[in-house]
Amino acid sequence: MANEFDLDELEAELSDFAASGKKTGRTPREERIIAGFEDIQRFVEEHGHAPRHGDDKDIFERLYAVRLDRLRDQEECRTLLMPLDHQGLLNAFEVREPQGDYTMTDDELLAELAGDDEGADIQNLRHVRSNAEKREAEEIAQRERCEDFERFQPLFEQVQRELQSGVRVTRTFIRDASIEEGQFFILGGQTVYVAEVGETIKAPNGESDARLRVIYSNGTESNLLRRSLQRALYKDDAGRRITDADAGPLFGETLEPDDIESGTIYVLRSHSTHPFVAEHRELIHKIGVTGGKVETRIAGADKDATYLLADVEVVATYKLHNINRTRMENLFHRLFSPAQIELTIPDRFGNPVKPREWFLVPLHVINEAVERIRDGSIAGVIYDPKSASLRSAG
Repeated sequence: MANEFDLDELEAELSDFAASGKKTGRTPREERIIAGFEDIQRFVEEHGHAPRHGDDKDIFERLYAVRLDRLRDQEECRTLLMPLDHQGLLNAFEVREPQGDYTMTDDELLAELAGDDEGADIQNLRHVRSNAEKREAEEIAQRERCEDFERFQPLFEQVQRELQSGVRVTRTFIRDASIEEGQFFILGGQTVYVAEVGETIKAPNGESDARLRVIYSNGTESNLLRRSLQRALYKDDAGRRITDADAGPLFGETLEPDDIESGTIYVLRSHSTHPFVAEHRELIHKIGVTGGKVETRIAGADKDATYLLADVEVVATYKLHNINRTRMENLFHRLFSPAQIELTIPDRFGNPVKPREWFLVPLHVINEAVERIRDGSIAGVIYDPKSASLRSAG
């Protein structure tokens, strides 16, 4: 029978349930005890305190409080769970309220929730959400309005432009499951931005995790665990990673179809007599990439509206190797788009033309951009027209 699953998807689906390489030799009862304790640990992590007794508490909190009491009382359980108790729950001392204060006693509560075959055994409870159900609920973190969304709105808009221009692309998440601060993803049809990553914590299964501040393109945010976001991206058929807008795709060891073995980035200045160009001549530049000679590329500039129907001078060139011409030009145009000049000039036949590749940017800023492309530090950088400088997008 044909294989119905993509191997990468199958691996991702099973990754959370993969057995540890170390043999534990635990009995089924010990595994149930550990699973029950992990439920309590997740409750503490979510609510910030140990489960408490009281008829005003949620039934699951009351259940966890009873279960924790039992685990603390039994030496066998304490010995088993001590190595996993990173929250100090087993050593904590709490004054237990008299049973008379409860609507239901501990045993009555357990009897209500326990299975018929094993009575009040703390490890066999019915009507309790399974671990799988809890993981599912954890993945759908509570979202709330992002009060400072104006800080992030420009980032979402920039990412959208970069996707359209090809500076960024989307990739299937399962090929790289890492999640770091400053990265973008697509989840549930929305763009997701990881604004903050908290301190590393130990998950109940012993693996590292961290609490994230995640901003969504619809103006909401959530505070969820990294592994929860990973699982949600795995399960979403349309879940994608958005690549960084860095120099990685521009240079390579092997040539791709649109690559050139060696190329030149060139910066031009126009001799146009247009009033605006004449006034700002030292700041107006055209940036391009060619695989041939620059002189050949600009020949006949005075007859080409692309060059403002005027002669041009080459004010800077940069030699590069194994570059993708389209992505390189898109990167410059994306970076300096806030400073793109709006000119309309008539071509040789009197038809209005709007050249799109001229920018009001000082030459030293273009030099800095090229150096940042070379050393890979261009990621997350934008051009600020007010200060005429490059700065971090954050």
